[in-house]
Amino acid sequence: MAPLEPWEKVLVNFEKFSLDVHGKQACTTCHKGVQSADKETAHKGMIARPSQDAQATCGKCHPDITQHFVNSLHTTQAGYFTNMYARSEDKAHEDLNTMFGNHCATCHTSCGDCHISQPAGVGGGLFNGHLLERNPPMTRSCTACHGSRVGNEYLGKNEELPGDVHFRQGRMNCVACHDNHELHGMPDTCTECHKEPKSEKAMPPDHRYAGLQLPSCESCHSSVTTGKDGNAMHSAHGSDLSCQVCHSITYTSCDNCHVAISQSSGKPFFETKNTYFTFLIGRNPNPTYTRPYKYIPVRHIPVAPDSFSFYGDNLLPNFNNLPTWAYATPHNIQTKTPQAKKCNSCHGNPAVFLTADKVAPEELEANKKVIVEVVPAEIITGTQGLTVTLPISGMQMITATLPISGTLVTPSAP
Repeated sequence: MAPLEPWEKVLVNFEKFSLDVHGKQACTTCHKGVQSADKETAHKGMIARPSQDAQATCGKCHPDITQHFVNSLHTTQAGYFTNMYARSEDKAHEDLNTMFGNHCATCHTSCGDCHISQPAGVGGGLFNGHLLERNPPMTRSCTACHGSRVGNEYLGKNEELPGDVHFRQGRMNCVACHDNHELHGMPDTCTECHKEPKSEKAMPPDHRYAGLQLPSCESCHSSVTTGKDGNAMHSAHGSDLSCQVCHSITYTSCDNCHVAISQSSGKPFFETKNTYFTFLIGRNPNPTYTRPYKYIPVRHIPVAPDSFSFYGDNLLPNFNNLPTWAYATPHNIQTKTPQAKKCNSCHGNPAVFLTADKVAPEELEANKKVIVEVVPAEIITGTQGLTVTLPISGMQMITATLPISGTLVTPSAP
C-alpha cells in the first residue's frame, strides 16, 4: 500500500460528500471543534477520530451496530489479553498492559478505520474524500493491518506461492466471507437479538476461535458436508480434518518477538528473530462442537518466555499453558495441494506433521497438546483391498486389511 501525500489524507471531496447523508451534517456534529472560517479557531477541541467513541457518534444513527461492536474483537482486542494472561499471573498484568499500550494498541479499530479512512496504525488518511465506504476497501483497510501474513497469503505476495483461489479466480474480497455480522461483533446465538423469556446473554468472544466457526467453508460448499460432491476423501475424513489440512499450502511462521523502547528515538519497537515458511499438521488442542477436528494446520507464533522482559522480569511464568505452535487458518486455499495428491502424501509421511523432533526442546511441554505422537500409517493397496496400520492406544498398533466395500477382512497383530 503506497503512502498518501499529506494533502490526500485530509482533503474532503465536498461536491460528492455533501450529497451523502453523512455530509448533510455539520462537521462539528462528529468532530466537535468550533464552526469558524479561521483554522486555529475551528480546530480548538476538535476530535480527529470521532468514531473512537462509536456509541456517542455513530451510535446516534446506528445503535443496533454500535451496541455490539463495543464487544467485537476489533474493538476489545481480547484475543491478545486472553493469551497473555493465560501465560502470566495477576501481578504481571499491569506491566503487560503497559507493554500492550506501547506496542499493540494501535491495532485497535473504530468504525472510521474501516469505513472512512485507513487505520491509524498505518498512517491514516481518508479513503475517498471522506465518503463512507459501505464495504471496507480490502488493501487499504483489511490488509493494511492484516498484511504480513493474511494479506500476503491471500493476494499471492509470497514468492513463488500462488494467491488464494477465492482471490485468483473469484476476485473475492475479505467481506465476501467475513460479513458485517462477524466484523461488527454480532452475537452467535439467535436469542441474543430475538429474545425468548428465558434466553441467556451471550458472552463477548475472548479470542478469534471462540463461538461458532465464522466464516466456515461449509457455508458455501454445502455439498462437501452432505456427501453429494462425489469426493470420497470428503466423506472419509469428515470432521477429522479441518478444510485447510488438505487445501492450504505453505504459509508463514515466526519466532521470538521481543519488544522494547529505542534508546535513540525513545519510540516503542518490536523485532522478530526469524520468519520462515512452513506447512505442518498438528492435533487440535481444543476440539469444540463447531471445530471438532482431530488434525489442523499449525503455525509457530513469535512468543518467547522473555518477549516482554523489557517491562519486567518473569512476566510469563506460565508460558507452557498455551502452545507456541498454534491453531492456524491460512488464507491461501487451493483446490489442488501437495498433501492432497494421494493418500500417502499424509499417511506414513512424518514430514507434514508436527512431530516432537520439529519442536524446540524448551517448547515441548507447551506443545504437548498439538504434537503428533503417532503419524497416521501408510496405506498399502493389495488384492484384498486396503491394508492400514492404526494406533489403538499409546504406541500400540493394529494392522487391518479392508476391501473396497469397507468391511474389515483380516485384522492381525503387528
